Amino acid sequence: MELQNTVKEALNALYHHPDDAVRMQADRWLQDFQRTLDAWQVADNLLHDATSNLETLIFCSQTLRSKVQRDFEELPSEAFRPLRDSLNTLLKKFHKGPPKVRTQISIAVAALAVYVPAEDWGDGGIVNWLRDEMKSHPEYIPGFLELLAVLPEEVYNYKIAARPERRRQFEKELTSQMEVALSILTACLSINELKEQVLEAFSSWLRLKHGIPGSVLASQPLVHTALSSLNAEFISEASVNVISELIHYSAGGSSGGVAVQMPLIQVIVPQVMNLKAHLKDSSKDEEDVKAIARLFADMGDSYVELIATGSDESMLIVNALLEVASHPEYYIASMTFNFWHSLQVFLTRRDSYLPFGNEASIEAERKRRQDAFVPSYESLVSLVSFRVQYPQDYHDLSHEDRKEFKQTRYAVADVLIDAASVLGGDATLRILYKKLVEAIAGCGNGENSEWRPVEAALFCIRAISNYVSVVEAEVMPQVMSLLPKLPRQPQLLQTVCLSIGAYSKWLDSASIGPSILPSLIEILMSGMGTSEDSAAAAALAFRHICDDCRRKLCGCLDGLFHIYHRAVSGEGSFKVSAEDSLHLVEALSMVITELPPDNAKSALEALCLPVVTPLQEAVSQGPEILNKKHARELTVHIDRFAYIFRYVNHPEAVADAIQRLWPIFKAIFDLRAWDMRTMESLCRACKYAVRTSGRFMGITIGAMLEEIQGLYKQHYQPCFLYLSSEVIKIFGSDSSCANYLKNLIESLFLNTTRLLTNIQEFTARPDIADDCFLLASRCIRYCPQLFMPSEVFQSLVDCSMIGITVQHREASNSILTFLTDIFDLASSSNGEQYLPIRDSVIILRGPTITRILIASLTGALPSSRLESVTYTLLALTRAYGARAVEWAKESVSLIPLTAVTEVERSRFLKALSDAASGFDIGSRTVPIEEISDVCRRNRTVQEIVQGALRPLELNLIPVS
Repeated sequence: MELQNTVKEALNALYHHPDDAVRMQADRWLQDFQRTLDAWQVADNLLHDATSNLETLIFCSQTLRSKVQRDFEELPSEAFRPLRDSLNTLLKKFHKGPPKVRTQISIAVAALAVYVPAEDWGDGGIVNWLRDEMKSHPEYIPGFLELLAVLPEEVYNYKIAARPERRRQFEKELTSQMEVALSILTACLSINELKEQVLEAFSSWLRLKHGIPGSVLASQPLVHTALSSLNAEFISEASVNVISELIHYSAGGSSGGVAVQMPLIQVIVPQVMNLKAHLKDSSKDEEDVKAIARLFADMGDSYVELIATGSDESMLIVNALLEVASHPEYYIASMTFNFWHSLQVFLTRRDSYLPFGNEASIEAERKRRQDAFVPSYESLVSLVSFRVQYPQDYHDLSHEDRKEFKQTRYAVADVLIDAASVLGGDATLRILYKKLVEAIAGCGNGENSEWRPVEAALFCIRAISNYVSVVEAEVMPQVMSLLPKLPRQPQLLQTVCLSIGAYSKWLDSASIGPSILPSLIEILMSGMGTSEDSAAAAALAFRHICDDCRRKLCGCLDGLFHIYHRAVSGEGSFKVSAEDSLHLVEALSMVITELPPDNAKSALEALCLPVVTPLQEAVSQGPEILNKKHARELTVHIDRFAYIFRYVNHPEAVADAIQRLWPIFKAIFDLRAWDMRTMESLCRACKYAVRTSGRFMGITIGAMLEEIQGLYKQHYQPCFLYLSSEVIKIFGSDSSCANYLKNLIESLFLNTTRLLTNIQEFTARPDIADDCFLLASRCIRYCPQLFMPSEVFQSLVDCSMIGITVQHREASNSILTFLTDIFDLASSSNGEQYLPIRDSVIILRGPTITRILIASLTGALPSSRLESVTYTLLALTRAYGARAVEWAKESVSLIPLTAVTEVERSRFLKALSDAASGFDIGSRTVPIEEISDVCRRNRTVQEIVQGALRPLELNLIPVS
């Protein structure tokens, strides 16, 4: 009684106390209370208490529902019957509401049925019990109907902590009771005010894999009631849900497919087609139009394979879907977008035509089908293209509305790509070009020019750029000649710039390319000086032009350098951000790549000059000033070097450049080693220099490695490890580098293992763990001769065991990958010779590694890592066979039988045994996934399992 009063007081504080701190305290107390064993009785008592207010009823019904879902196993087996009877009494008590309370009680009863097999429930299972209750107490039918509706939904509710085997059994029980459920619902149709509720329950039952033949459903009274409701003045949402489920079911694989379900399809389609006229009926309620559009979209999505045959009947559905696509409201029109994509895939995918036999028949059928849909896709292009036009009030839109408008434009672009896939890019371009010409004709000049339709047409032309052939000579020359004449309005200019970039491959191939490139580059320069958005677009377009037209631009380097200097120096009127200036660095780098080596060397020096000058100045100001600079003042220039070294593909020239620059880089390494952001930027630049220059780097590579080896001991910057990874990849197999690479990896790994001595250190420094074990994996692949015989190999294995359960995703995955690479050593090149070394380290630690992996599988790591952990565990099992299965047996024997049954253990061990025997383990991972589910089914079980496996204890001695 005292606890009940405390709950009421806490709820009163939660909802009504003026002090936020008190409300938070009440909320915490109530959450803790819900986890207690007392919560069962207190929640039940307060629900039966006539004096409980609405807040108490809602809280207690939610508590009881969550207790049944998650903690049913807390109760003794004899508690089931009184609990069921109490919930039944509450369902009757709240049959008229409040609806929130009644729903929670219904879900609680359904969850109870998931746990309790039909034979233990009694009365032939819950559905028969429900039928008998409804017959005995017809006055409570509304409450029982809600329970009937939620029952099938609970099959797929994974909040319920039932075992996978029991969940499958429950689904079978419900499926076997389908006829009984439908007979109850059919009987309830006679109560007019319950019709909506009956249909909602029917749609819920249709989601089960019930396998009822189409011929049976076609004559089912519930189906006819739903179909006849479509002709009512106001279309009911429940009837639409039923028909939607029937459409999906009739096309689904579990139903036997379209051919088996044809009797049902022949009943549904004509009824839905009769609604087509309502799509344009202005007197029709918008919600009704939305419901009708949804049914047409469902038919399109579900019957797309039938529709793709191009028969006369299927074209009627296509025409109706074009009507939906023409609806002025975007959210209604867009319901069809998925259909146009699916249809395009069927029409263009070769697999769709394989049954037609030889090549000639396949080609003839493909042409016949695509020709049948040409008018539809041509109409579609016209129907959707206007939707990308900027609204007049765009500047007044909220951030969310602008985001939504952007999403609309992306979605329309995808539809245009689908159309171009069917019609061909050149044909789609012709349609859109007409729209561009019309828009320009209505544009006018001056400040009041109507630029929006022009921008919309250009946006659409840009969207299909990858589908327009590079030899198109009819429309694209005209489009390009129009661009310099358009107004320089910022948003229009942004799209003009992006369009120039999108057609860079066409410009490279077109005969008029060289003659129009100067005027197009002039537009890009204008874009760089107009607004930040147009500058970003122009910089990106400049990169595309220099990439695809690089050979044509080799003779224009002076002009390109002029643009580059203005953008990179920040002088003049350009509004290119530091981030977007990287596009220009990349652009010039790609043109320089096309130059002969001697010219490339001098061009690379010119490219580096405006980047190195500010860094030289910063270093020359002395240590004190350099140390005080904000990281961004340095990284903005160093990042440009990363791009230069990455995209100038002249290894010797880049090696010379890095050798000249090394004194500046070394000064920054020495003075800013404490600064993670600057070090990451500098290591990235060095990484690309190493990757491009390779063995041309000569003495610079030795100086670089000496530098990071010395600095890592003091500052533990993770980026020193990933730079070393790049060096190992390129120089790992070079015997002339063996000594200094061996010293490097031993020093780095020794210092890292001294740092990462417990899980708290892994949690605090996940980036170091991530990069350390990525480097270790690289060593296994590229220099096992240096790594495997070294003492650091054993130290790293020990370190990995401490860190497997770190919650940071990348760090955990790197550790698991490292262990997998060790276990799979035999399958790597030259790996077999190191197996004795590997085994001498792993066999001693095998039982512990296995236990930690099983703990990770069963809750120590999030379920999203299940695949990675499973892969590592199976790699261990493949490597050590029966011995590994024995280790796994020892580990699972630690888990109490209350958490995992003997059958579940056996299935898990059988899956591992199969893997050890060399079977393909593709389908055999189910028992592994299920033991993971079982051990995570609720907090209590998870705590029991982790308490038994203790993954953080490396020296656990099994108790016999």
